[in-house]
Amino acid sequence: MPDLNFLVDGVESEPYSAVPLLIFKLRIEPADGAVPIRAIALRCQIRIEPGRRKYTARQQEALLELFGAPPQWGQSLRPMLWTHASTMVPAFTGSTVADLPVPCSYDFNVAGTKYFDALGEDGEVPLCFLFSGTIFYEADGGALQTAPISWSKEANFRLPLRVWRRMMEQHYPNSAWLCLNKDVFDRLRRFKIHAGYVTWEQALEELLKAAQEQVPR
Repeated sequence: MPDLNFLVDGVESEPYSAVPLLIFKLRIEPADGAVPIRAIALRCQIRIEPGRRKYTARQQEALLELFGAPPQWGQSLRPMLWTHASTMVPAFTGSTVADLPVPCSYDFNVAGTKYFDALGEDGEVPLCFLFSGTIFYEADGGALQTAPISWSKEANFRLPLRVWRRMMEQHYPNSAWLCLNKDVFDRLRRFKIHAGYVTWEQALEELLKAAQEQVPR
């Protein structure tokens, strides 16, 4: 039964995808002798591990919504699930490099998006890849056999923030997505129409200006 190790060699964004898409480069190597692999149905859980990096004062302020104030971080700064991904790895013998496509959300109701955006443009995001799935391999005599990928198989990778930021700028230049409850959206739309504003930005800027004037100084 083959025993395979998984490493993340790098990442790039797919420039021609319809949605934001990161392509992680997975290096797959035998832990023991090389066995002819017919295919791998690979599944992966990807976690963000925020405790594996440091934060500036600005980043700490931006992360208040996710983790609370820094004195609370001893309890709140825990690994969090980012996403699940899967791919079919074609036949190989020895080692290979496979693409793991990961669609990314730009919805600011999603914790992962909030975390990435709060960090700005510099530095890296510490990730942990937890692998599972099924290996289809050629046994002695040429018979096709299957074996599960051990749940202990994992790999760490530090995703450069500039890759994620450039990808989002390509798909949503100078924009951000905000999901609202339908009743709140309807009220905002009525305000925009009756006030005669052409864009959503004009309506929101007017509401923010009115709110700021009511805040005691």
